[in-house]
Amino acid sequence: MTQIVMPKDVDSKFRFIVVAAQRSKQIQQGAKARVDVKTRKPTRVAMQEVLQNAVSWEIVDPEAPAPVAEEAGQEG
Repeated sequence: MTQIVMPKDVDSKFRFIVVAAQRSKQIQQGAKARVDVKTRKPTRVAMQEVLQNAVSWEIVDPEAPAPVAEEAGQEG
C-alpha cells in the first residue's frame, strides 16, 4: 500500500476521505476527471484530484437552530 502525503489545507485524514468519496460519486455518475492519471478507477482519480487541489471544498458549520417566534396574541 502506498503512503499518501496529506496536503496542508486538509486538516485530517477523515476529511480527505470524505471529500474524495463525494468526488468519486460524482465521477461514477459521469463527471469528467480534472487531472490526468493512469488509472480509470473513480476512487483513485478522486484522491488524486484532492491531492492536486483540483477539487474545491469548504468546511461549513451547521446552522444554529432558528429561534422560535413567540405568538403575538395572548390567551386571557
